[in-house]
Amino acid sequence: MAANPPSTALILVCFLPTPRDMEIVRLLGWYRIPLRTAPKVIAVDYLAFYQSGSFGKSHASRIENFAEVQGHELTTRAELFRDEPDHPRANEEYFKIQLGPLQTLSQPILADRWKRVTFLYTIGDLFQKAHIINDLVVHEPEREVLWHSLRERAMQQGQYQSSDMPAQTVDLDPALLQMLGAMAGFDDPTRSQDSTPQT
Repeated sequence: MAANPPSTALILVCFLPTPRDMEIVRLLGWYRIPLRTAPKVIAVDYLAFYQSGSFGKSHASRIENFAEVQGHELTTRAELFRDEPDHPRANEEYFKIQLGPLQTLSQPILADRWKRVTFLYTIGDLFQKAHIINDLVVHEPEREVLWHSLRERAMQQGQYQSSDMPAQTVDLDPALLQMLGAMAGFDDPTRSQDSTPQT
């Protein structure tokens, strides 16, 4: 059984569209995020993977696996998939997130009434206790603490200047608020998340 992330860990839940993407994580040790749709802060401790319907009935709409983040770099899709030079997004920039070994949860975290998760920030303490996706949502006042931790991490790694990162969640753009669980789509688990990341 894998050891859970520490209670203070910053975790980004990511959408995993296909079993092929899981094999890339497992065998090659990386995950890709298109730059133009990437979360504002990718300097997290772990990625957790929400599996799509393509994983089949017994593995779809749940988180079964996670991995420790070891670094990231900016590259192109063509560099990531050299056997697909003619792909429509071959020249687009992607974050390549380098990962440690893929680890499996002893019990999966189920979607329950949620339909899809694209990106969601959470913390290790909630991840350790979660049974359903809604258990991962960080509520106020902890949401403000989570944002301050993400903001500090991003600035330490030189991703942004302080002027680019509002100090309070009230000043954040709606897309980032949604990733922090602050929008209705996350606070109300009956609403589905319908945006699909580009692969």
